[in-house]
Amino acid sequence: MTNEPQQATQPDPKLPPASESAATPPKTVTMPEPTPNPFRAGMRRSRAPEPATLVIFGATGDLSRRKLLPAVFGLWQDGLLGSAFNIVGVGRQEMTDEQFRDYALEALKTSKETDAILPGSLEKFRELLYYEFGDFDKDDVYDRVGTQLDEAENAHGGRKNAVFYLSTPPSLFEPISNGLGRLKLQDQSEGWRRIIIEKPFGTTLETARHLNDAIHGVWDESQVYRIDHYLGKETVQNLMAIRFGNAIFEPIWNRSYVDHVQITAAEDLGLEGRAGYYEEAGILRDMLQNHLMQLFTLVAMEPPVAFDEGAIRDEKVKVLRAVKPIPKEQVAASAVRGQYGPGTLAGERVPGYREEPGVKPGSSTPTYVAVKFEIENWRWQGVPFFIRTGKRLPKKVTEIAVVFKKPPLGLFPGGLERNVLAFRIQPDEGVSLKFSSKTPGQENQLREVTMDFRYDAFGAGLESPYSRLVLDAMLGDATLFPREDEVDHAWQLVTGMLEAWDGQDAPEFPNYAAGSWGPEAADALMGPDRRWRRL
Repeated sequence: MTNEPQQATQPDPKLPPASESAATPPKTVTMPEPTPNPFRAGMRRSRAPEPATLVIFGATGDLSRRKLLPAVFGLWQDGLLGSAFNIVGVGRQEMTDEQFRDYALEALKTSKETDAILPGSLEKFRELLYYEFGDFDKDDVYDRVGTQLDEAENAHGGRKNAVFYLSTPPSLFEPISNGLGRLKLQDQSEGWRRIIIEKPFGTTLETARHLNDAIHGVWDESQVYRIDHYLGKETVQNLMAIRFGNAIFEPIWNRSYVDHVQITAAEDLGLEGRAGYYEEAGILRDMLQNHLMQLFTLVAMEPPVAFDEGAIRDEKVKVLRAVKPIPKEQVAASAVRGQYGPGTLAGERVPGYREEPGVKPGSSTPTYVAVKFEIENWRWQGVPFFIRTGKRLPKKVTEIAVVFKKPPLGLFPGGLERNVLAFRIQPDEGVSLKFSSKTPGQENQLREVTMDFRYDAFGAGLESPYSRLVLDAMLGDATLFPREDEVDHAWQLVTGMLEAWDGQDAPEFPNYAAGSWGPEAADALMGPDRRWRRL
């Protein structure tokens, strides 16, 4: 692919124009000779999957258009998908192969997630795309998908390897899995078969268990990849590298030195037209049960005996098993919920949640949650983990902060701040360490200083989380995918909050203004000697 001259070209005149609202020229660029960067040594990935077909159910949906197709295109353009690879899009919308190819290429040219497009890449990628449509409750669509896999056998040297990606509403997970099973498309006698399932994996503990049972009626657990894109983010993966790859951090990563841990996932956006989904899900199901639980387990886990999927996932599950349960009756003491009202964000007035289109006037759906988890094990006994997430907060930022204890003696004048090791997940991905240093002069005055590492030091854009996870699934590496028991324990930990809050009126709502950092009760949750970090 990249052996061709890398120079700017004009868009293909045969392609349909993009819509006026999203029309942008293709991202074709002239690639200068790179300046050697020592940070980038060893960055190229050496693994490539066997020849395979990626089957995307829901291929014309929003997730596929904005994230998945650009991620797969980036992998292919970088030569990471091998020499024999193709995509079969599957949807309920009637469409020919050519129409789907037009749709996919327009998505690549308009998505913000698409890498810079090299000359000739779109035309070659177009040749890899096929499409099937039909009713997901009927067998004919799965039969045609099977025919596509049979035809791929000739191109793939007799191997029928396939990944089925369920980029669909959750209500279709079980019907699609069953349909693939009826046509024996999960059978691995002539090649490996895997299924990737998007979140949310269930809406309650009971529905998650039902879905697991239904999936296992067709698939072996080793074939199932439950995707959580947070685990594909570079800084999230760097948590383990910082902890277990540096002798200066792991010895103090425990109750003797750590005062508490804060995990924040703040969003400045409102519903963005997703009222129907959000009224059903709320912030607990949308963010806490999945994304933030993943961050929580990676911070708190014990060192794995090996860097492989079994050992790492075992340690994550051990963390969840050790968390002190929060039953329905004790939720008020350990968790705070909120809903935003009208406010000001970036100098503009924005409506409250109940004023958003599609929201019930007296809705009690939470848009903010803060919770204190306690881990009852040797490493973390007595160290609280504070987790907060919400919509319409002042900025979009996700951060993990390990806050250390103060020195035992106050040898210097003035109050001492705690040292903080912070992982910035988004934006401006990186790691920072805050500590105290003496200011110049004769007085022994201390001042906070920060050592900052940013990922842009590597001189390259970060890999899309979906790129990393799709490639791992094709390679058969399930390390970054939650296992069945992990999902089950995560649901157990939020069940008390769901039982205490679902269906109950919240007369105090709204209890924080859009553009603020949430309800005042969240500050009280921290106690008198701690405070949320200013982000």
